[in-house]
Amino acid sequence: MRELLGLRKRDATTSVSRFGTPRSVVPVSRMSTVDLIVIELRKAILAGDLAVGAPLGEVEIAAQLGVSRGPLREAAQRLVQEGLLVSVPGRGLRVRRIGVEEVPDLYEARLALEAHAARRLAQRPNALEIAELEACLARLVAVSAGDEALAIADADLEFHRQLVDLVGSQRMSARASTLLAETRIANLSAHDAYLARRTVSPTYRELIDAIKAGDGETAADALSRQFEAAVARLTGEDDPGDTVESPVGTDTHSFARIETDE
Repeated sequence: MRELLGLRKRDATTSVSRFGTPRSVVPVSRMSTVDLIVIELRKAILAGDLAVGAPLGEVEIAAQLGVSRGPLREAAQRLVQEGLLVSVPGRGLRVRRIGVEEVPDLYEARLALEAHAARRLAQRPNALEIAELEACLARLVAVSAGDEALAIADADLEFHRQLVDLVGSQRMSARASTLLAETRIANLSAHDAYLARRTVSPTYRELIDAIKAGDGETAADALSRQFEAAVARLTGEDDPGDTVESPVGTDTHSFARIETDE
């Protein structure tokens, strides 16, 4: 699963996106203890190892990671900002739960962002970028033949992440990362296990072909139909059909100790 590393910045250089807009290229610097804790917590949440709605056991997790509660709390606050944790008055921090009533709005926001990305890419079709989307789709098709629901979900989210990243806008990519993380939480909230469709929707192929043909509206329409079907499945309005299931939220997850020089 692709991770948002939240790296600290040093002096940035500037490059130009494919649409002529400037974007920053930030050199990678060494991650702090807080950065490393964020990565571990995020992975556990998005994998369902920390169950939706479950409390964040600060004392236990800090002991397992080998860190003090100060950096753990700072890391947890970052995940509150990302929408993965919530602060419940009188009950501390808990893993966020996204109910079915929130699902239509989540996908409405995703459609606004991703349809715009598809239209932008279709304005100037680029063979290398089309190849990247093709590779993402090939990965999704390959893992969909297996029995790992989370692997299928990861490949699906990576396709959509790549769609937005190819535009070259840091702000769009950041918004997409938040919405895709919320999509994972919504799926984890919908069932006791994680369910993923084994059948790959033809709208992925339609989307790529439309971008390649320079037809942004057809690409956006393919996304719209894909998201409508996803909303219907998550809200129980439609039979999910042939699915793969992975158990999640066993409450037995343990964290490996973090090795730092700090």
